[in-house]
Amino acid sequence: MTGAKIPHVVVVGAGIGGLTAAALLVKAGLRVTVLEAHIYPGGSAGTFYHQGYRFDAGATLSRGGPHARLANLLGVEWPIQPVNPAWITFIEGQPIFQWAERERWREEIEQNFPESRSFWRMQEWLAEQAWQVSARNFPFPPQSLRDYGDLVKALRPSTLLAAPFALLTVGHLLPRSSSKLLKAFVDSQLLISAQTTSPHANALYGSAALDLPRRGVHHVRGGIGQLAKTLADWLTHNGGRLYYRQQVERIALRQDGSLLVYTRKGLQMQADGVVANLTPWGLAEVLGKSVPQRLQNEIHARPKGWGAFTLYLGLKKAELPAVPADHFQVVVNAGRPLGEGNSVFISLSPEDDPLRAPPGMRAATLSTHTRVEDWWLDDRSAYEEKRQAYTEKMLAAAEFALPGIRRAVRLCLPGTPRTFAFYTRRPYGMVGGFPQTSLLAARGSWTGIQNLWLVGDSIFPGQSTAGVTLGAMRVARQVLDYFSAQTEFGGLILKADRLHST
Repeated sequence: MTGAKIPHVVVVGAGIGGLTAAALLVKAGLRVTVLEAHIYPGGSAGTFYHQGYRFDAGATLSRGGPHARLANLLGVEWPIQPVNPAWITFIEGQPIFQWAERERWREEIEQNFPESRSFWRMQEWLAEQAWQVSARNFPFPPQSLRDYGDLVKALRPSTLLAAPFALLTVGHLLPRSSSKLLKAFVDSQLLISAQTTSPHANALYGSAALDLPRRGVHHVRGGIGQLAKTLADWLTHNGGRLYYRQQVERIALRQDGSLLVYTRKGLQMQADGVVANLTPWGLAEVLGKSVPQRLQNEIHARPKGWGAFTLYLGLKKAELPAVPADHFQVVVNAGRPLGEGNSVFISLSPEDDPLRAPPGMRAATLSTHTRVEDWWLDDRSAYEEKRQAYTEKMLAAAEFALPGIRRAVRLCLPGTPRTFAFYTRRPYGMVGGFPQTSLLAARGSWTGIQNLWLVGDSIFPGQSTAGVTLGAMRVARQVLDYFSAQTEFGGLILKADRLHST
């Protein structure tokens, strides 16, 4: 290894996906530089500070699985504590508790949806197959000969039995006699974890998504952004470089195959490879005229993803009702389409977390899915009217879970897709990744440029910090495979097998 050139990888964006890939590449022996446009890490899974509050950018929780595997690889400890129930869903005022214990959850089903016993049994079995495959580093979607080989190795008899369900949707599994409340409940869970509803959500992915509360849900002390901070600290303490306030505005291809990365502040950096924590639209922007045709075709043909309307609230603790959980989901009208204020997810800062709010106060983040196109209004007054109307809808929905919440509000900050676009630099303010409909259409890390990879919620499995982490772990292996196969770097990456064995 003496005298061998060590590859330099530039990671664009210090979100969970970018930081996970960066940390694993540092661990494998590469030189890694992360460029982040903002002043703190986390992106859409970040926590920002305002008037003594630490608000999560999105109303969210941390799930286990990939996070635990990553912690073992890096030797870190997450600042987390288990949450049970994971959250309480209110459907037209009726509460359904998302218990962590399976027996307790089955009792909840029996009490609320007795007609759906067979559906939940099938869902549990399919979820188990999906999680087992995920634990075997199922390389999906496959992008190389090695991926196809690993895919075959990951198969088991039970996997093959579940395979036909890859062509079905969750809607195919629901009983024909499903009540309006059952369908609204299932759809509301899928919307927050698969970005679509039962008629469209893939049966395997959707079953795993419905199982998340039974797979370990945690509160992150200090806010969800502490996950990114933990990764950023590990990265810089182990030889990686991380620069804030460095928004990448251009990536150029050089004749020798390397890449040049330019930031808005005039920083220029040569890279042997780039991992972009961007959406396909964001990547196309920084590639400019160098956008490969396939990527160009995708951004013209692919429908835009969801955006979020959020409320960041500072609440007087003494004026809030006593509640058995810190996280809630509300469906106001089970007969109407979800999102747009009809379904709202609410995250309250725990009472015993003094980092999140001033004494006697609690921080809350409320979020609802919304169409990004509807917020790019030329008329400023129309935009502000729409923002105020959504604020009222969100507070009205929150009353189902937290009666009297309006009295407790001392601070109210609304956020729209335009807000997300400004602070996260994501085109149109899209968040949460693509709807997980067909596994055959799952998006991998490909960009059309062999030493440039996408990471983040745009690639499979997409939504949630757990999904983004799993995707980033696979991207790190792809990057190492690429450099191991290059004559210039062959024989250098001796640590790559550590990532393949996890």
